[in-house]
Amino acid sequence: MGLPEVVSREEWLVARKQLLAKEKELTRTRDALNTQRRLLPMVKIDKEYLFEGGGAKHTLLDLFEGHRQLIVQHFMFDPEWDDGCPSCTAASDEISQGLLDHLHARDTALVVVSRAPIAKIDDYKESRGWTFPWYSSFGSDFNYDFNVTIDSSVAPVMWNFRTLDELSEHGLGWMAEGSSEQPGYSMFVRDGDDVFHTYSTYARGAEMLGGSYYFLDLTALGRQEDWEEPKGRSNTARGASPDFST
Repeated sequence: MGLPEVVSREEWLVARKQLLAKEKELTRTRDALNTQRRLLPMVKIDKEYLFEGGGAKHTLLDLFEGHRQLIVQHFMFDPEWDDGCPSCTAASDEISQGLLDHLHARDTALVVVSRAPIAKIDDYKESRGWTFPWYSSFGSDFNYDFNVTIDSSVAPVMWNFRTLDELSEHGLGWMAEGSSEQPGYSMFVRDGDDVFHTYSTYARGAEMLGGSYYFLDLTALGRQEDWEEPKGRSNTARGASPDFST
């Protein structure tokens, strides 16, 4: 097994400070990118989607649970499968009650949505010991419209914002064959009872979702802290405190 070079504390400090300069540059670049993400336009959701969970039917607006924002994790679970996708399972293992509480404190709900029937979802959820909200989109166009169920017989092939021709150029032409489930996250904001789609991310874009701030960075309202641009997005501009007490 290869290990890093062993040096003195003084030599290590020089190398660490050089890396720190690049890390600070990355942080500033990420902040600027997050600002550009919040400045993206949004699309009003006019189609009626129905989801099932908790013994009832729900609209997309219902999934907000009264919050101003909604984050949807697109969990790969084909209706023919008995178990959910292992990679999505690993990601969902990290959804803690603390994460949900922190997002709720910033007026943001996080739910999981899959195309499998709710009975299969509930069985798998119980087997994993999960308690987060997980809904079935079975029978609706939701997965197809947000490009996480790819089936050319149902809708034109589009994934990670690439058409079939563009996907084929990158060796992904196989997506036109049969049906496949894909992972991703989609962000929504509401204005009263009107729901708007603000952002979606797929492929390696989902890797950054490892903490409350990173989830909030993908939303239209951001972290809702007073240093962020643009101003005026949040009713309450908080200081840059990561304790999520408010």
